[in-house]
Amino acid sequence: MSEVLAWGLLGIAVIVVVALAGYALKLLREVKRRQAFREDEIRRANNNCLESLEMIAQAMLADQVDLIEGSLRCKVLLEIIDPALLERRVFSPFGEVYQRTAHLHTHSARRALTPRERFKEDRERITVEQSLQDDIRTAASAVLDFKRQWEANER
Repeated sequence: MSEVLAWGLLGIAVIVVVALAGYALKLLREVKRRQAFREDEIRRANNNCLESLEMIAQAMLADQVDLIEGSLRCKVLLEIIDPALLERRVFSPFGEVYQRTAHLHTHSARRALTPRERFKEDRERITVEQSLQDDIRTAASAVLDFKRQWEANER
């Protein structure tokens, strides 16, 4: 192999390596951009959930919303933020309400029930609400505390 050919191949190799390094750098920047976008989306979603949680908890404590309905909504929103939150003792009433009422009909399925069946399910909901009322209200207060702590940690 001639010296000119060797230097030519070396030059081509350097150009290929520089081009690949530039492409890798471009990809790295794109990954960082996408990661920042994803983190921003998660932050905004969590903030939206926290705002909804606050409104629902305040409505529950002011008797403006049914405690069972509020509990189910709080459970879903807490799961969106972090499913592990429902493992906290203070939020467990939301999960218990869900477990005890999951078999009950909602929406159009509820409308399809006979009045007698609806009344039976309503009594069951009322029984669950009465048995867990204090725990649900405590959990609703804990939601408000959780939101305040979340905001303090965000700053």
